[in-house]
Amino acid sequence: MGVKISVEGTVYEVEEGSKILEIAEKAYGNDAKKMMLAEYNGRLIELGKKVKDDGEIRFLSTADKNGRRVYRRSVIFMMQEAIKRLHPNERLDVRVYFSVGSGYFCRIFDDDGGAVAITEEFLARLEDTMRTMVAEDIPIYKYVTKTRKARAMFKEEGLHAKDSLLNYRTSSNINIYELDGGHDYFYGYMAPSTGGLAGFRLLSFEDGFILQYPRKGTGEIGEYKPLPKLFTVLNEAATWGDMMHISTVGALNDAITAGRTNEIILMQEAIMEEKIGSIAARIAANRENKFVMIAGPSSSGKTTFSHRLSMQLRARGLTPHPIGLDMYYKNRDEMPLDEFGKKDFEALEGLDIEQFNADMNALLAGERVEMPYFNFKIGRREYRNQFLQIGKDDVLVIEGIHGLNDKLSYSLPKESKFKIYISALTQLTIDEHNPLSTTDGRLIRRIVRDARTRGTQAAGTIAMWDSVRRGEERNIFPFQEEADVMFNSALIYEMAVLKLYAEPLLFAVEHDTPEYVEAKRLKKLLTYFLPMPTEIISQSSLIREFIGGSCYKV
Repeated sequence: MGVKISVEGTVYEVEEGSKILEIAEKAYGNDAKKMMLAEYNGRLIELGKKVKDDGEIRFLSTADKNGRRVYRRSVIFMMQEAIKRLHPNERLDVRVYFSVGSGYFCRIFDDDGGAVAITEEFLARLEDTMRTMVAEDIPIYKYVTKTRKARAMFKEEGLHAKDSLLNYRTSSNINIYELDGGHDYFYGYMAPSTGGLAGFRLLSFEDGFILQYPRKGTGEIGEYKPLPKLFTVLNEAATWGDMMHISTVGALNDAITAGRTNEIILMQEAIMEEKIGSIAARIAANRENKFVMIAGPSSSGKTTFSHRLSMQLRARGLTPHPIGLDMYYKNRDEMPLDEFGKKDFEALEGLDIEQFNADMNALLAGERVEMPYFNFKIGRREYRNQFLQIGKDDVLVIEGIHGLNDKLSYSLPKESKFKIYISALTQLTIDEHNPLSTTDGRLIRRIVRDARTRGTQAAGTIAMWDSVRRGEERNIFPFQEEADVMFNSALIYEMAVLKLYAEPLLFAVEHDTPEYVEAKRLKKLLTYFLPMPTEIISQSSLIREFIGGSCYKV
């Protein structure tokens, strides 16, 4: 019996039960290898699945975010099995820590848990082995097994983080992937085979290496640009997680069930307060610092951080004055347009840069300046007799997405600016081979806060997230390494807290909406976490900016 499938306007009649991969080969020929995933009648599906009904298929390559996720997971799996090929008589395991730039930072450990020294010769052999596996086009199979059997298998292989993670799985069955005789569990869909995984590079980096993957947009492997400051902060967070014996989701769950909740919260808050105090001490030590410029991506906790930094500055004899860059928006009818013809409120050109520089220089010279106020209701800048004048003990705490861009503050003396980049850079990984996306953490924060403060449903927040991300990639990330200091606002326990608020919001996303696929993925992520009660969390905690109950106006 035939099934009619439409692909980009062309209808293919195939046998019922045909694999989606076979339809990709009909539609794209040799380019079918570039396809990682499919959307079949509005539902994401792996290419190894079979068609049963008439419908439409949209194939996803690495040009699509879901295709990129599949690609990266699959390359990690291939790398694991390549290590086994190279060292068949040793039990070596790779740990994937976090994304830094266009690659994952990884280390390799032996059976005793000792780190393996990474040499250029080793990486060259590993990369050659991986490329051989690409040429062999080895299938990646998926099968269902009992969760208890999977746990026993991972425990036997020394993958204790996976065993711990699955200890909290409520389903009695689990999907396991097989490649070249190796077995593993991955968070999300996988590619049908290794034949389409040619875009990668291995680079020695610090005490590990970078698994570089194709860049967003181009799909090409370009020159790797190290981000030393970002790496230092990420690595510090991972090291601290190891010291707390909470480096994975399973370990966090273990700590919650062991009754360590209060200890975790208090320890994390103490560490965060110490770091904010250290930043304040650096600013206070140099009285030429008059402009504290704070920038970071969406839902990094910039507002709470600014309040807590201001308190620390006051404790050191300084008088901070908060200034929001959105007060310098141009009038709405003067706003530039983005590539879609909509007003671009995140563009640098949407700010009155000349007026900002004039006001800041006047303040620096000791003059009394009337500060602007942007009326968002009417979309115009106003003046409401709000004057400011600063002396030797005053500092301006300026928050906004363009704070690190010197084009904004081009006329201010370099020595007068202290730049801070803030982002939520999670300390956790899901398990040994599945890093936890910092972007996902920020999105879940944003979903919870938008619902609480703006009445926005989760579908609305998800719908605008890609646009938010484009703005970050254009206006924030290119300048992060120019910061004097980076502050990590992630709390090691926060996903266990956000779960309580985010899950009901995600379940409210309707099945027939475009946002459902993303909501479903986030719901699955949250199932890995045990919930954590919020009563002990301080009113000054950064997480309160999102869940409510903050002592600050956030």
